[in-house]
Amino acid sequence: MAPRSLQGKTYWIIGASEGLGRTIAREMSRLGAQVILSARTEDRLKDLAADIPGAQVLPMDVSDLDSVKAAVEVGSKADGLIYCVGQYDPMTAQEWNPDKAEQICEANFMGAMRVLGRTVPGWAARDYGHIVLIGSLAGFKGLPGAIGYGASKAALRHLAEDMYIDLQGTGVQVQVANPGFIRTRLTSKNEFSMPQLMDPQEAAYYVMGLIRDPGTRQISFPRPFAWVFTVLGRILPFRLYARIVSD
Repeated sequence: MAPRSLQGKTYWIIGASEGLGRTIAREMSRLGAQVILSARTEDRLKDLAADIPGAQVLPMDVSDLDSVKAAVEVGSKADGLIYCVGQYDPMTAQEWNPDKAEQICEANFMGAMRVLGRTVPGWAARDYGHIVLIGSLAGFKGLPGAIGYGASKAALRHLAEDMYIDLQGTGVQVQVANPGFIRTRLTSKNEFSMPQLMDPQEAAYYVMGLIRDPGTRQISFPRPFAWVFTVLGRILPFRLYARIVSD
């Protein structure tokens, strides 16, 4: 299958103000796509847009329904959408902060529900579109200190599978990328060792490979760290897995 051409396509990148989303926006433009940049922080979007020819700034708070509805009026006209929103705070069940945990779930999962629910039906009706959801390896199996984050990313990955199944036979393609640790302001909160920690540019390399490959539904990276979740997590009894990741 030939690589997907991005030349002349328009992609709506949600979560473009920082980290991986910001890097993906630059890479999409470099490969010929026009980009619509969304996030809550308009100043950061304008700063990014100044370096990307033709970039359109579309501020949006995915936790605010009115904000989403207004942005969808513009963003839903794009050829593709990349949902790269990520909120995270390390949090154990013993230290559960309900407000923070709910904010994480609002951004990582419910925000996607708000945006996609007002975009996907129209794309199915027009019979073309490309949806890329940025999940996480944390969405495969339970982890220590991942209250809110792990569950929200698991829900996002499940949503991608639901859409993929429903949209088979249409012109709308769904892909999901599951990265490990990326060096961002979010992972800077961690006080534990992060195996195979990637820079945003390295993570974007994997995501762009997925986007260019219409024959691949999902990618989990980096290997071999990803195998802990995608292979060993399925094979090992859960008690043994829990003991390993808790050490």
